[in-house]
Formats: sequence, C-alpha cells, structure tokens
Amino acid sequence: MRLLHTTLGPFTKDQLGMILPHEHVFVDLRTPDQPGYAEAEAADVVRLMAPEIEAIKARGITALVECSTGGVGRRADLDLAVSRATGFPIVVPTGNYREPWIPAWVREASEEALEEWMVDELDNGIEDTGVRAGWIKLSAGDDGITPLEAKILRAAARAGRRTGAIIGSHTIRGRVVMDQLDIIEKEGYRPDRFISIHTQEEPDFALNRAVADRGAWIEFDHVGRAPDDAVADLVIRALDAGYEAQMLVSHDRGWYDPALPGGGTPMPYTHLSDVLLPLLAARGVEAETLRRLTHDNPFNAYAR
Repeated sequence: MRLLHTTLGPFTKDQLGMILPHEHVFVDLRTPDQPGYAEAEAADVVRLMAPEIEAIKARGITALVECSTGGVGRRADLDLAVSRATGFPIVVPTGNYREPWIPAWVREASEEALEEWMVDELDNGIEDTGVRAGWIKLSAGDDGITPLEAKILRAAARAGRRTGAIIGSHTIRGRVVMDQLDIIEKEGYRPDRFISIHTQEEPDFALNRAVADRGAWIEFDHVGRAPDDAVADLVIRALDAGYEAQMLVSHDRGWYDPALPGGGTPMPYTHLSDVLLPLLAARGVEAETLRRLTHDNPFNAYAR
C-alpha cells in the first residue's frame, strides 16, 4: 500500500484531498555557518504560521509538502509543532541543498554515509522528532551540477532506490535537469521518481518537454508570484502536450524566516485555490483535470 509519510503519521490516498506539493513553513537562506542559523522558538513559529495553515484548511486543503531541506534551515521539530497545533499533516524532506548551502559534515561525508543517513531518516525518522522523512530534496547549481552536488545526488538515488522515495531538485536549467536524470538512471533509479522543481524557470519549453518525456515530474511552483494569466498559459500548454499525469502546481510560499524580526511576513498559501483554479476552469480546463492536478498527482508523486 502506498502511503504519504507526514508529521502526523502515514496517510492513504482516500484519507486526503487537495495537497500543496511545494511550500515552506520555515526557511533560513543564510548559509549554515552563519550565527543564529535556523534558530527560532517553536511558539513563535506556531504563532506566525498556524493562521496560514488554518486558512488553507478552511479551503479543503488536506496536506502540505515542506520543501526546506538541509542547508536552508530544515527544522522538522518546528514543522511538527505547527502540525500538531493545527492538526494538519506536513511532509518533510531529507537531503541537502546546493553549494554554498552545504554544511561541513555533508561535504566531508562519503556517498555511502549520506545514503545511509537519508535511508535512516526515511525509514526511522528525522533526528529525535519521530517524524519520518517523506521524500528527498536537493539542488544543483544554475551553471551545472558540481562534483559535491553530484555526490549528494548519487547517494539520494541509491536511497530512493531502497525506499521508493521521490527525489525533488531545485534546478533552474533544463539541461542540468537532464544531467541529473542521467546520474539517477546510472545509479539504477527511475526518472519517474524525480521532480523537476521550478520547471517554469527554464524558458525553453522544448527542454520542459524533454524532461517530461523522460518520465520526470514537472512542477510549476510560481502560483501567486507570477502573473496569473502567464501561469495559466503554462499549465494549459503542458496539459495540451499530454503531461496531465506528471504535473505539479504550487506556490513556493510561506514562511517563518529567522533572519527577519518576528519571522517576517508570511505569504499566504491560498492563491491556487482562490485565483488560479477558478481561472483555469474559466478557460476550459475540466474539473476532473483540476482534481487530478491538485489531489491525485501530489499524492502519487510523494507517496511510497
């Protein structure tokens, strides 16, 4: 049975509805060597972020995927605190971001050690939280994957092969995504267990198609951050190209930022529900297609 592993335990597909596949509850974009990196009190994070979660619960959204990974302030304990305060499941990743957000221990670890670390977090839990990682999040440089990033990816591919976890990567250039898929396949894992995060940042739609044609998921995660008609155009173009079953749509919004006073001002997770989905419906996208994009696809991608 395929399960979505969350802060509140595993869920089956029939227990869930709409899922936001790329958001953030807590992020620190300072590098891990900076003073105060990823430090915050749970009560402060809950106070800022719980209202944002309650707003999407009221719209029928049933889960959210946290995309803050190692190197950019992953705090599974804070995700868990927000989750418990709201009764809302959050999917937390293992893995690590790209250079220069790679801490010394990851830089120095062997591929085998990184693989075992990811498998342990996926199978047993993150640190002492009891929360099992739901997926693997990493990244690659805009100009190409570095040797260190490739090491992390190889370890991730082997961990994914052992656990069935999907790998998602913040990668801006389509040609770099293709290189990542080559590495994943060489390690014996499958392109259909890879998400090309920020697909919209590659302006050449032919490269978007090339990634999808290899079986990977494409993700348009700029809802509410780009003009609505432009986002709708891109989603419809991908639907017309036949990628309905391997497309994800989200905001890439949130979040509590410990580098800002009071955690900053969060951006709501509601634009997809309130604006984009009605716009797509008005432009002729059928209700069943919208349901597949927002209910079925996120579960199918992240469940294992």
